[in-house]
Amino acid sequence: MSDKERLIVKKSGPLKGKVKISGAKNSALPILAASLLGTEEIIIEEVPNLTDVEIMISILKNLGAKVEYIDKSTLRIDSGNVNSFQPPFELMDKMRASFVVMGPLLSRFGSAVTKAPGGCNIGERPIDLHLKGFDALGAKTNIDFDEISAISENGLKGSNIYLDFPSVGATENLMMAATLAKGETIIENAAKEPEIVDLSNFLNKMGAKIKGAGTSSIIINGVEKLTGTTHTIVPDRIEAATYMLAAAITKGEVRVENVIASHIRPVIAKLIESGCIVKELEDDDVIIVKANKRLKGTSIKTLPYPGFPTDAQSQFMALMTVCEGESHVKETVFENRYMHVAELKKMGASIITEGNEAAIMGVEKLKGADVEATDLRAGAALILAGLVAEGETRISNVYHILRGYSDLIEKFKGLGANLEFKKIEK
Repeated sequence: MSDKERLIVKKSGPLKGKVKISGAKNSALPILAASLLGTEEIIIEEVPNLTDVEIMISILKNLGAKVEYIDKSTLRIDSGNVNSFQPPFELMDKMRASFVVMGPLLSRFGSAVTKAPGGCNIGERPIDLHLKGFDALGAKTNIDFDEISAISENGLKGSNIYLDFPSVGATENLMMAATLAKGETIIENAAKEPEIVDLSNFLNKMGAKIKGAGTSSIIINGVEKLTGTTHTIVPDRIEAATYMLAAAITKGEVRVENVIASHIRPVIAKLIESGCIVKELEDDDVIIVKANKRLKGTSIKTLPYPGFPTDAQSQFMALMTVCEGESHVKETVFENRYMHVAELKKMGASIITEGNEAAIMGVEKLKGADVEATDLRAGAALILAGLVAEGETRISNVYHILRGYSDLIEKFKGLGANLEFKKIEK
């Protein structure tokens, strides 16, 4: 995606129809990293079509793994001949989640060398929790400028690890590192996200012994080796939430398929509170969202899972800008997650921020403008706002959005949205 391309979004009327949710980005990336631990063929199904996934596949190939697509969303991976523990710096620099290769490499080879990870600029997200955990497992970690290394000359040993914050990335990295460590590892104050459970299920199918994923205490008993398996990635709860909010903001009716309602319970609750009709067809993994009137303001507070997801905060704020009355947002997970506010204000939104809190006074209508996707979820929020804004909304830095939404244009167009990529002549 060139910086000369823009995503053009025009007012689209009520979205209607059905959309199938892809496999979760935040599951796919750690599961791909975990495939480095397998010594036999691995098949991964429901792999989302995303630039972040392509970066992770490139990292695996650079380390010596064989990776090929069987079909559009199914990967075959053979890590039997992986021969390097130093992923290329230029790839690691493109994506924050790339750091989760450290745990598998350290566990399998006793060494991992990389650089500080890149990605969306939404806050600190320090890696010290990962490194403290590696130290607890018997590794020696070192940061030299932007190079990070972890070495364990005599192999990792099980340990009790307490996380100061329930970090998803640290929980995943330490869980993977501990799979081949000698003895028992207990991770306390672990993240509880569904993607942690998915990773645990994947590792256990390969022969790991992990209990307690999805709770605050995860127990891993080290094994000699991991083999191969076939695994289907769970649906992307944030993608599902985005299309549900698209239905709500456009006063449409959308059938969201391949979704697990329990994974997005807070989003469902807040949509209902705003006046949406939400039906769950659990036998079919379907949620139907319908809005036939202007919705009313509400309040959300982001929290680690099972609280309201920070990754859906921007999109929900886009909805709030056109709700009746006042809404409030409190962001407690990332300290730099209001970069979309300035862009929404360009479109006529009435938002006041102070520290980690935002007050939104609903307006009758938004207007199209030139705006910038400052990060992945901010970009999604601008699409939602553009769907109801008068005129044309031109979104730059679209590569951020493509990092997290598989087949975005096709899915939105399938619901009747008016959006397209367009080259901008300078």
